Amino acid sequence: MKPELKEKGEIKDLMNSKDSFRAFPLAAITGHSLLKLSLLLAAVDPSLGGVIIAGGRGTGKSVLARGLHTLLPPVEVLDNESILEKLSKRNSNTSLRPIGMNLNPDTPEEWDISTNKLLEEVIGSDYLNQIDEIPKKIKEAPFIQVPIGITEDRLVGSIDVAASLSTGEQVFQPGILAEAHRGVLYVDDINLLDDGIVNLILEAIGREQNNIERDGLSLSHPCKSLLIATYNPEEGALRDHVLDRFAIVLSADQSIDNAQRVEITKSVLSHAENNIKFSEKWSEESDNLSTQLILARQWLKDVKITKEQITYLVNEALRGGVEGHRSELFAVKVAKANAALRGDENVNSEDLKVAVRLVILPRAMQIPPDEDDIQPPPPEDQSPPPPPQSNNEESEPEANENDDNQEQEQEEDNSDGEEESTPEIPEEFILDPEACMVDPDLLLFSSAKAKAGNSGSRSVIFSDSRGRYVKPIIPRGKVKRIAVDATLRAAAPYQKSRRLRNPHKSIVIEENDFRAKLLQKKAGALVIFLVDASGSMALNRMQSAKGAVIRLLTEAYENRDEVALIPFRGNQAEVLLPPTRSITAAKRRLETMPCGGGSPLAHGLTQSAKVAKNALSTGDIGQVIVVGITDGRGNVPLGLSLGQNEVGEKNNENANLKQEVLDIAAKYPMLGIKLLVIDTERKFIASGFGKELAEAAQGKYVQLPKATDKAIAAMALNAINEF
Repeated sequence: MKPELKEKGEIKDLMNSKDSFRAFPLAAITGHSLLKLSLLLAAVDPSLGGVIIAGGRGTGKSVLARGLHTLLPPVEVLDNESILEKLSKRNSNTSLRPIGMNLNPDTPEEWDISTNKLLEEVIGSDYLNQIDEIPKKIKEAPFIQVPIGITEDRLVGSIDVAASLSTGEQVFQPGILAEAHRGVLYVDDINLLDDGIVNLILEAIGREQNNIERDGLSLSHPCKSLLIATYNPEEGALRDHVLDRFAIVLSADQSIDNAQRVEITKSVLSHAENNIKFSEKWSEESDNLSTQLILARQWLKDVKITKEQITYLVNEALRGGVEGHRSELFAVKVAKANAALRGDENVNSEDLKVAVRLVILPRAMQIPPDEDDIQPPPPEDQSPPPPPQSNNEESEPEANENDDNQEQEQEEDNSDGEEESTPEIPEEFILDPEACMVDPDLLLFSSAKAKAGNSGSRSVIFSDSRGRYVKPIIPRGKVKRIAVDATLRAAAPYQKSRRLRNPHKSIVIEENDFRAKLLQKKAGALVIFLVDASGSMALNRMQSAKGAVIRLLTEAYENRDEVALIPFRGNQAEVLLPPTRSITAAKRRLETMPCGGGSPLAHGLTQSAKVAKNALSTGDIGQVIVVGITDGRGNVPLGLSLGQNEVGEKNNENANLKQEVLDIAAKYPMLGIKLLVIDTERKFIASGFGKELAEAAQGKYVQLPKATDKAIAAMALNAINEF
């Protein structure tokens, strides 16, 4: 039997008592039917992992996220303020503070250690048997936005300096993850957020628990939040790992006509003029959605899905070429949540289609061909095979007549329960081209991977002098920039005892308390083209390398990448194009093309290492990739290139030349240099030395006899992203 919403009037009164400013109601948003459904499903089951809304500027991404919050019912929580107030009357010197926030009074197994100790101090050791005496209150479901420049301390929590100074003990100050428990954690422009911060958020939301291991603290508290993130793809792509951790990834870009644009404009202006009156206009629709959401949360635990329906979702994921198992796991949860939203206890075919549409289709890497004739699984109840025919011909009519009567009776008996016993599965697979038109805006996973080769470098480098403050660290040697906040946190618990020894000082900082700032900044990549300009193929190699340089420079500015060109010919290698991001300077330097003569490969590798070392020392380059375009047939020793053994034994030099080149390449990993060897020799005449060279440098080897500028540029970009 479905439960009823008993306290609807109380909930409505509390929701109407919010601040004077009210967010744009979700029901009043024009269009975005799929996104609104996705947000409701995520609100029904927050364990889905959240929703990502991608879209261009002004497409209503933030409005959708805040509109969902207006539908969330209030939550009953432990009243931490009242608990601390009662405790202070008994023992004002205690340092006990609750770690978790918005804790559910009905789930004491989730309470953190400090909360349990506090309740034991206030009520007694049998506080679990006196639930009615525990202070509680009803509050609006939290909506917490993660700022772009948030630090790790503010996100996960840290030591409360003021409280620690007064008590002389470590006192924990909860972070944003604790504040968002049982509410909405909203991340705007998630692609601009630091990767480490994003990883911490995904870790806490995935575990539904935030573990703190920092500043001498080892704590944990529940973190069951509905995660909603938005980003503009024009400002940079998201990592595939991040996209995959979210159950639903959809685009907010939609095709709308003039009438809809006029309606949107009028609604926004009306809301800006009087948001309270505008919200009251949509109150009935909002109340209906809110009631539907509350009931769906109660029904979710009773929703059932059959094995055949799960098999259908798995087959759809396989047919779409989806990687990993998260797709079918999320799809099952979405199907059950959609059934609960409809008020049904059983998943049907429409729920499965919604799950495929929202979860599997955006992850699909391929569309099955037309000739694919996979059929959905058969229903559970099938007619038994006909009995073997009797040899007695005279009894056949009578037997057939009896069988027909039995079948007719069986059909009549099972006509009422047929729908219950047969699992509802779509007649056609939704990934078939005839059954569903693929929306290009939904294929975000595919587009993200397609753009990975064009996104350039996203390297970051750490420093103690320049960049954005990421987190404090224990210094090694002289401290250049002191992390004042972390230093005070480290010293706070010991102030009480230190002031006894130094009564004239309000705060006593000792050498062991100092913490240094770890700074981080984005850095690009330096691609050094090391081109063999000797022999008959030199002209083609130089032309292709020059074209690749120009291609890479067109994208270098956005990603802070730089390009250099070092041809080697005759007895030496020269830096024809020093590291630059200027297309004009590159074209001017590349007008001359020195070709012909010997192949001083050893000197070319040495020159590349020098250029790379100088670039890395500036602090603006995160990684260096040397793209060697050669057939591997070096014939000039390094000593001759440096003018050290002009008169020597040629036979000995040739014998040691191969090992000399390999020894130089072996030093690349220690210098932090990556090597990509593009072998321009054909397979049947290749010496194989190019592969040995790449292995010695722990790099990559590609055989590309016809190395065009486009192919070389693509290989260089792939190396930047894969190394």
